[in-house]
Amino acid sequence: MATSDKAEHTRRDFLYIATGAFGAVGAAALAWPFIDQMNPDASALALASIEVDVSSLEEGQGIVAKWRGKPIFIRYRTQAEIDAAKAVDVASLRDPQTDVERTKPGKEQWLVQIGICTHLGCVPLGESGDYEGWFCPCHGSHYDTAGRIRKGPAPLNLEIPPYEFLSDTVIKIG
Repeated sequence: MATSDKAEHTRRDFLYIATGAFGAVGAAALAWPFIDQMNPDASALALASIEVDVSSLEEGQGIVAKWRGKPIFIRYRTQAEIDAAKAVDVASLRDPQTDVERTKPGKEQWLVQIGICTHLGCVPLGESGDYEGWFCPCHGSHYDTAGRIRKGPAPLNLEIPPYEFLSDTVIKIG
C-alpha cells in the first residue's frame, strides 16, 4: 500500500488563508485614507501653472509674473535684441545655448525665463549690464538679451521654465 506525503487540506488551513486575506484587505482599506491625504490639494495644483496675458506689452517691454514663488521674466524683445543674441558665437559661452534653443519656434520675440541668478539666487535687474540683458548687482553676473551668462560668477544661463503659447498673446507657464 502506497502512502502519500501530501497533507490533506483541512478546514483549519482554509480558516488561516481566509483570515489572512481578510486582514490584508482590511489593512489596505485602513491605510488608503492616510496615503490619499498626501496628494497635493486644489490650491497647490492651481499654482502648478499660470496663464499670462502679454497683449498689453509693446516691443522692448517686459513684465515679471510669479510662478511657484519665483519671478518669471517675460520680455518682448526687439529685432535688434534678437539679432544681437543670434550673432553670439555659442562656442564662446560658458553655458552654450543658442537663442533658438531658448525660445519657441516662430515666437523668437518672446523670451520667458526664471528671474533668479544661477550664482546665489538673487533677482537680476533687466535691461542692464554689459550686454544689455540682465545684471545681478549682488556679485556682478551679466546676462545677454537671451538670458545667457556672459560675464561674472554665475555658472549657468537663466533657467527657462516649461511654457507654451495658448494663443498669440497668452502664455501658459508650468
